[in-house]
Amino acid sequence: MKLCVLVDNQAVIDRYLLAEPALAVLVEHGGTRVLFDAGYSDVLTRNARALGEDLGRLDWVALSHGHQDHTWGLHALIRAQGDAAARTGRLPRPRLVAHPGVFDSRSADGLPEIGALLTWDKAARHFEPVPEAGPRELAPGLFFLGEVPRVLGFEPPVALGRREDGAPDLVPDDTALACVTRRGLVVLTGCAHAGVCNTVRHAQAVTGKRKVRAVVGGMHLLGAPAARLEATADFLAGLELEVLCPCHCTDLAARAALARRCPVREVGVGERLEFS
Repeated sequence: MKLCVLVDNQAVIDRYLLAEPALAVLVEHGGTRVLFDAGYSDVLTRNARALGEDLGRLDWVALSHGHQDHTWGLHALIRAQGDAAARTGRLPRPRLVAHPGVFDSRSADGLPEIGALLTWDKAARHFEPVPEAGPRELAPGLFFLGEVPRVLGFEPPVALGRREDGAPDLVPDDTALACVTRRGLVVLTGCAHAGVCNTVRHAQAVTGKRKVRAVVGGMHLLGAPAARLEATADFLAGLELEVLCPCHCTDLAARAALARRCPVREVGVGERLEFS
């Protein structure tokens, strides 16, 4: 399994790539190429070009959830697909897998829209739509996890704004990817609104594998209470990870708390990780 970080809050020094408070990761596994999330803007396509990554060669686009910092970059990807079609006469049409509610409208803090700007009908003009609430194997050993059960008491559901019907948005569409490698699972999270520990437990249940070697991605530990940070660090330390890569929506205090118990590695745009 190979990961290339295309969008994140920070960029690797001396590479002169662009950063934004968002996330997108290119995943390669067994010849299958998956774009996991799309960031907020055309930073996705600009960084991909700078890194020599061809987004015209995607088998899947997988969305962790519908917030703008993970989906608005789809517009840049669609433009890049159109440019590629004009040059080559071939229109890329990867499959797009996400929760059925990923494109639901949602608002918060006076902002009229913090969700995706597409709909499934619009997306179907550019992708092969695969709405999926449950787990789905994207390639042998690579899983889209579907809805994550929220069972751990220290990771309770937290509303982030409101959905179109006015109900509090608990982000039920939140999900992640998990890959089975020779030495254990690699779990890739977008924001982990369902809780990073809940997500890891679900990955273990979906794959049937207990050993987890790495957790990479956003962990939504912004201003988290000390009790939650301690419980999260306890859980992750108990996994005896090879590496923990908290990024995107994980603040400095949380990274420091996790680093006291876990083998934390800082990542950013341009970082490449490989797990055999």
